[in-house]
Amino acid sequence: MSRETQPFDSRRALTEEEIRILTVGELKPLSRRILIVDYDPQWPELFTREADRIRDALGRRALRIEHAGSTSVPGLSAKPIIDMLLVVTGSADEDTYVPALEAARYLLRIRESNWYEHRMFTGPDTEINLHVFSSGCPEIDRMLMLRDWLRTNAADRDLYARTKLVLARKEWKHVQNYADAKTAVIEEIIARARGCDYPWPQQPS
Repeated sequence: MSRETQPFDSRRALTEEEIRILTVGELKPLSRRILIVDYDPQWPELFTREADRIRDALGRRALRIEHAGSTSVPGLSAKPIIDMLLVVTGSADEDTYVPALEAARYLLRIRESNWYEHRMFTGPDTEINLHVFSSGCPEIDRMLMLRDWLRTNAADRDLYARTKLVLARKEWKHVQNYADAKTAVIEEIIARARGCDYPWPQQPS
C-alpha cells in the first residue's frame, strides 16, 4: 500500500532509504538536537512576508496560502521554522510552478510522488518549509484542522508542546525521524478534533 492510499492513522515512519529517495539534493543528517523555542509573536509577520513573495512569484497559480504547523498557533512552542501550505492546481505538474518559485530563490527539497504528490521547498532567507499540495487533497484539511484545533484547545496544545519537548531531547539522525515520532500524538489530537461539533471542512469519503 502506498502512502497516498494509507489512512492518516496508519502512516508508518519512513526508513532512511525512503527519506533519501524523496529528498531532492543532498540528504544531510542533523548536526545537533532539535531546537524547540517559545512562541515568537513575529512568526505571523514572517509568514505574511513569505506569502506575499509567493503570490508575487506565482500570481493566480497560488490558489491558497496558509500558515500551518506549530508556528501558526499562538502560545505554542515550536521549531523556529515557518510551515506554510501552498495549494496549486496540480502539485505533480512541476513545470507550472517550480520554475517561478526557483526564480524567486525557493529551493525544492522534497518530492513525494507516492504521497499526495507532496512537494516541499525551503526559502531564500527566512527559515520556512513550504508544503505544496494539489487542490482537493485531503491533507490540506488535516493540516488546517490540527492548526485550528490547537488554537482553540489549551489542553491539547499543552499536550503537543510537552510531547515535542520530550522528543526534542532525544537524538535523531534526520528531522523526518523526529516528525514521524510525533505521529501518534497528532493522531490522538485529530481524533478529538473530528469528534467535536466544530464545523470542520468536510473530509473526502
